[in-house]
Order: sequence, then C-alpha cells, then structure tokens
Amino acid sequence: MTDPTKSRQFREIALPHLDAAYNLARWLTRNDHDAEDVVQEAFLRAFRSLDGFRGASGRPWLLAIVRNACYDWLRQNRRGELDVAYDDDLHGDVRTGTTTLGAGPIGDPESLLARTDDRRLINEALEKLPVEFREVVVLRDVEDLSYKEIAAVAAIPIGTVMSRLSRGRKMMLTHLARRMPGGPDGM
Repeated sequence: MTDPTKSRQFREIALPHLDAAYNLARWLTRNDHDAEDVVQEAFLRAFRSLDGFRGASGRPWLLAIVRNACYDWLRQNRRGELDVAYDDDLHGDVRTGTTTLGAGPIGDPESLLARTDDRRLINEALEKLPVEFREVVVLRDVEDLSYKEIAAVAAIPIGTVMSRLSRGRKMMLTHLARRMPGGPDGM
C-alpha cells in the first residue's frame, strides 16, 4: 500500500517534469519506445528514493535519475554507443572551428543556426553526437538547465559541462556545415 502523502509529494515534485524527463530519455536513447520504458523505470526509481530528495527543485533531481536510467539501459542494450571516442577527422577541429574535410571556418553557433531554419537538420546533427555530448546539449539548449544543474544531473564538474557543451555544439556545427549549400556534402 502506498502512503498518500508520499504519492502527493511525488506528483508535486516529479510529474511537472515528465515532458523534460521524456525529452532527455528520447534524445539519449534515440527511440520513442525505449524512452518511454526508461522514463517509466526512472519514475519508479524516483518514487522509491523520494525520501532522499533534498532540494528546492525536483527537475535536476529527476533528470539525474532519468540520465542514470538511460545510461543503465544503454549499457544493457547498446553498449557500443557509450564507447564512441571523439575524432577530429570525423567531428572537426574544435580548437580552430574548422572541419578537417576542407569546409573552412564554420562560424559561431548562433549565426549558423539562425541561417538554418530546417529543424530536421538540427535534430539530425544532435542525433549524431556521442551520448555524453548529446546529453549536455539537450540539457542546456533544449531543457534550459544551468551549468550547475547540468553538473548535478550528469555528476560531472562544471568545467566538464562547459567543455562538452562547447565541443558538442561545434560537432553539430560541423555536421550542419557539411549539409549546408556550398558545404562539402551540400549542393
């Protein structure tokens, strides 16, 4: 039997963030059905550990649980996705802002994204990111979490959050530059 106070508290803390939980799981698993399964597991974990919740906002707490459930699921079902290393030849040189495939400077994220109004291309670029970069980009640019909140969710230092976010955005830009007219793969 469930304690009605605990159920009410869980609804107040966790349910407002169901969409964000699903969104994070969807981007990490890259599959609607798998994301639903992961979110269900994460909400069960969150309910069981509700007594340990000590915070002002349930969102980072819940998203940390969702993130951990996603990584557990990926380890069990798609281990290879967690073993992808960063490759300058594949992702571009993040120090210079250029791709190594001859595309030249790719500009800053805001100007390129402003010129790119095709949401499908942006989503495609996000899907191509290795999972550890994809998660910080989703948490910052899609879910609008602060660096501090992302650090708490991902259990990494803020400097690592900033580094992964920068590298993830540049990888996306490299992918988008390849798809833009005049890019190496564009028309």
